[in-house]
Amino acid sequence: MLIRFLLFFILILTFSCTEKEKQSIVNFPTHFEQTQGTETATYAQTIEFYIQLAKEFSEINIQTIGLTDSGEPLHIVTYNVEGDFNFRKLSKEKLVLLINNGIHPGESDGIDATMLLFRDLATNKIDAPEKTVLVTIPIYNIGGALNRNTGTRANQNGPKSYGFRGNTKNYDLNRDFIKSDSKNARSFAKIFHLVNPDIFIDNHVSNGADYQYTLTHLFTQHNKLGGQLGTYLNSEMMPSLEKSLMANNWEITPYVNVFNQVPETGFSQFIDHPRYSTGYTTLWNTFGLMVETHMLKPYKQRVEGTYELMKQVINIAETDGAKIKELRNDALTRHQNWSTYPIQWAVDSTQHTTLNFKGYQGDTIISKVTGFSRLKYNRNKPFTKEIKYQNYFKAIDSVVIPEAYIIKKGYDKIINLLDLNQIVYKTIKADTILEVESYKIQEYKSRINAYEGHYLHYDTKVAAQNKSVHFSKGDYLIITDQPGFRYLMETLEPAAVDSFFNWNFFDAILQQKEDFSPYVFEDEAEEMLKNDTQLNQDFNLKKEEDLEFKSNWHAQLTWLYKKSNHYEAAHLQYPVYRILKNNAKSVN
Repeated sequence: MLIRFLLFFILILTFSCTEKEKQSIVNFPTHFEQTQGTETATYAQTIEFYIQLAKEFSEINIQTIGLTDSGEPLHIVTYNVEGDFNFRKLSKEKLVLLINNGIHPGESDGIDATMLLFRDLATNKIDAPEKTVLVTIPIYNIGGALNRNTGTRANQNGPKSYGFRGNTKNYDLNRDFIKSDSKNARSFAKIFHLVNPDIFIDNHVSNGADYQYTLTHLFTQHNKLGGQLGTYLNSEMMPSLEKSLMANNWEITPYVNVFNQVPETGFSQFIDHPRYSTGYTTLWNTFGLMVETHMLKPYKQRVEGTYELMKQVINIAETDGAKIKELRNDALTRHQNWSTYPIQWAVDSTQHTTLNFKGYQGDTIISKVTGFSRLKYNRNKPFTKEIKYQNYFKAIDSVVIPEAYIIKKGYDKIINLLDLNQIVYKTIKADTILEVESYKIQEYKSRINAYEGHYLHYDTKVAAQNKSVHFSKGDYLIITDQPGFRYLMETLEPAAVDSFFNWNFFDAILQQKEDFSPYVFEDEAEEMLKNDTQLNQDFNLKKEEDLEFKSNWHAQLTWLYKKSNHYEAAHLQYPVYRILKNNAKSVN
């Protein structure tokens, strides 16, 4: 009797499955599923999988947009229940969710989870979103994905083989968004501005400590996002995601921003500057979320957690889509009410969030390898403790927002990036003299080691001066009141963390091209001091106040040389000028 009942039950289940659900089981298994969750799909397998889905299901479309450094094109795959893939229309009618995978191909969880997600949507295994369009970049770092190996993720618990972090030119692509040295980043910009996503997810894997969670989230920093956008992100969107995951037996915590130390001492939120994917997308008021699964958890579990998180973000999009659209639309003009723009941020120690953090006891023991103290987590001693999470930041430096910038012609790489990011500008029609605010680079430090193809500057300070400057026909005038406002402020203000100046785009101005011969200039320096009483007083005062200067004859001659008419105006002169609002009427 029992056997008959079981057979009848299986028969009922078989006939109750839709034809599409059967197809998903029989015709569209992923490589991840075929290997019982132990392997990740190769680049070729991934693209072929989506091509077959697109052939079978009208709700799915695959297309190529732009090249990568590998020579292979970048793909986007779109799911829309209505089968319409006109993004100009879609971005107005529906919420758009963009999912990026494989920026670090060794962190492959999102690659497999998104394949499962699109397959299950197409086959009706899960409910199709009516108000949301999903777009994914299946594998962003194609060069890294093709450089497959089994060893470079030293501590990661699966899959068996995977791609490499660096791309074909060995760039870490999650440091390249603002500088765009790679073809990948330039193609991403095309995709981003075509799709115009309301929510952006970048899937990663991480480990800085050991703890009980499989999932951690790294939302873009809410104070930096600012205003009603930041408030919604911190007070509604993030708690909603946490609650919905908990209801589905997936606990999540903020990204554990520590390395080789125990988390229970507290930690701060990671702040995503525009070099990072979510920092870049934030410049256009897109809600950014980096998913960081824990690399010590089993691979199958990590993929399943990423899949569930994306499902819950879709549910939030379906519920809050109209509100998210309204917030983003309002943010297009919010800068018109600002007088200053923040360019440097720091933790606000007056505020914090308390987490009920689920970790493991960390013991300090003597290393059998080095003989020194080492950290070792004890998974037999789990705990839940209240810890301080510093997720509030404050601006520590700001600039007055200009009406416009003027860039001297010749800086083609910058203009190309402005074009790529749909920045509107015009060229000056005839030679003219304008009253502008001019920057001299006053101080800066530089990394002593190479960082992503650059020797990055930091702690940059400028000296500002209002003056009349001659501009030539063909120089570029860029009004700041446009959708790319934040992009302009973050790239063209030299003191901003990820400015074009700090990324070495203007390093030629840092080198003095002309100099003096001391044995010749000595005589002219003597005449200068004789004929200029104020200069003489300033010179003697500096010697009194600066003993190092007093004891260095070459420094004294250099100081006088820079006061002479021989000193070149181009040295340390930042070739991007600011037109302040009270001078805007002088611009044609």
